[in-house]
Parts: sequence; C-alpha cells; structure tokens
Amino acid sequence: MSRVLVVGAGLTGSVCACLLRREMASKVHIVVWDKARGPGGRMSTSRHSDSSCQSADLGAQYITATPGYTHTHHSVYSELLSLGLLQSFDSIIEGQKLSDGSRNYMTPRGTSSVVRHFLSESGADLVCERHVTSLYRRGASWEVETKLGDRERFDVVVLTMPVPQILQLQGDVGNVLSVQQQQQLDGVVYSSRFAVALFFPPDVVFSFSWSARYVDGSIIRYVAADSRKRNADVPGLGPSLVVHTSVSFGLENLEKDKEEVQALILEELYKLLPELPQPVGVKCQKWRYSQVSCQVTSRRSLGLDGHRCCLLQVLTSVPDCPGHMTILDRPLLVCAGDAFSHSNFDGCVASARSVVAALKAAL
Repeated sequence: MSRVLVVGAGLTGSVCACLLRREMASKVHIVVWDKARGPGGRMSTSRHSDSSCQSADLGAQYITATPGYTHTHHSVYSELLSLGLLQSFDSIIEGQKLSDGSRNYMTPRGTSSVVRHFLSESGADLVCERHVTSLYRRGASWEVETKLGDRERFDVVVLTMPVPQILQLQGDVGNVLSVQQQQQLDGVVYSSRFAVALFFPPDVVFSFSWSARYVDGSIIRYVAADSRKRNADVPGLGPSLVVHTSVSFGLENLEKDKEEVQALILEELYKLLPELPQPVGVKCQKWRYSQVSCQVTSRRSLGLDGHRCCLLQVLTSVPDCPGHMTILDRPLLVCAGDAFSHSNFDGCVASARSVVAALKAAL
C-alpha cells in the first residue's frame, strides 16, 4: 500500500482523504497533518469557554450551490443533507445577490462539522499541531520534516494549504518546480480579512429580524446572527454574532496587533448596531489567506473616438489547472485547493475529486 500524506485538514484535504478511502482503500494508507490545533481550516467553528454560549463560524458562513454544481456534486450534497449536516438556508440575508437557480445552505452544527464528517469517513490517521516545513526527495519517496524536526517518509504527498505556504516550504520543492509552475503559483493572490465572534448570555435576544446582512462599509462588510442563521437559538443558550471585515480593511491592518484591530471592529459594529448588548466573550480571527481574489485591471482599446479604457476583473487562481497541479510524477507531489479551482465549497470539492483521479491514474 502507498503511504499518502495530505497536508491540510480543511475542506479540500478532508474530502480528498474521504474519496481516497472510498475509491482506493486497498491501495493507500492515508495520513492527514495540520498545523492547527484542530481540523476545519477556513471552515472553522469556534466555541466559548462558557458552555451556556452558542458556537460561531469564524470562516465560511454558508454554502451557495449553483444549478450546475447541484447536479455535478449531487452525491456530496445528498450525503450531507441526509445526515443533517446541511440544511436549506431560508432566512433573511440582507444585501445578497443570488444568481438565478442558486440555493443557499447552512450547517446546523457549524461549518467545521462538514470537515469532521469527511475526515471521520476517511479513516485517516489525523495528526494536528504538525506543521510541515520541508520536503526532501529520497528516491521513490518524500521525506517530510515538521517544525519540531520530526521526519517521516511517504510515497505520495498532497499539499492543500494556501499557495504562499507551499512556496515557503524548504527542501526540494523549489528544485522540482518548473519555471512555468513557479510563475503560475507566484501569480496567485489572496484577499485578507478579519472575523470577530461575539458570544452573549442566554437572556439576550437580538432586536433585528435578519440572520445575515451585507454592509457597504469601509470596515465591516458582513454581519451574521450566527446561531439564528443555523436555527440554533434555543432557551438556555446565549446567541452568537459574527462580523467579517472588508478586504481593504483586512489588507490595511494585516500586520497590526490583533487586539487593536478588534477594538476598531467592535467600535464600528456598535455604531452599526447601537442596541446590541455587551458580550460575555469575544474572539478575533485574522484570515491572512481568506479567498483567492479578483484583481481589477485596466485594458486600453482603440475605438472610433480614440483610446478607451475598460476595467476587467481577473481571477488570480492558477490558470489551466484541472483542480490540482502535479509538481512531480515520481515520487508523486500534488498541490490542490481553491487556488486551483475557485474559492467556495464546490471549488474545494472539485479540486479534491481531481486529485483522487490523478492518484488513481498514477498508483
């Protein structure tokens, strides 16, 4: 059996591990490492130390399925819906522009429950707080080194962390990247933002009617009554509220002290919602690599009345990649994730599927 290491226990890594188990169980032994204390990645659910408070999703907020992906990923949606891990999100989202035929879903147990489900189904050896720093080519295998100096060998390595973290790896990764691959990876740009979760005591009831709201502000872009969004408001448990900042605010304050940034966000939040009670707890999360971003560029074209300039939105994901990039065929080294498709639930699922297809062809 080939030993396969999946680096990253987020959505792409967990779906990849699950599909490997289901489709290649007799050929692979699956190991998943993540540098964080627990799985989830950007599908992160946070809990307050006080058990009387509801949890809060600090990363992905809900899932929007287009008609095309509802069909293509029917088996994934059916599985999660049948288990109650996904439910239709029918409450009010102020300011959302939903495409024709698309549908929103929410996660009653928090977004991390989806990742944990796929990891459980994978039967993989999951090890958290294992930060990969180097990869060395050793004949037909990879020797993987962690920040603490531990080393282990694998026949296949699948890297699902954000592209800048892939490019920071030491060892032989830089040596085996082609010039074109290096240029493609260098071109990936991520947006950055902060998220803040507020936890309230059980006697609090929010005065507004919406579950989520998009805001046209320079600091705050999105607010969600998170427990209401998940139909989780019940007597005896305090509600939770989540704030996401604008991308521009995230970029401007990325290197500032997190407590200073949190204070700015809370000040703006109470201007927006002056009747909001005081929380019993607050957690601030910095997402350095939030989503693969769209960059606005200008292009000049010659019209009848002279030169004209038009603005184009260009997605900075890796071009011409079928959901993954094979850096080396032997020993097999593959990169995957939203940078090789697009930054949403279905993009991660599509990337994971493409990785499994590549491994089935190679092993």
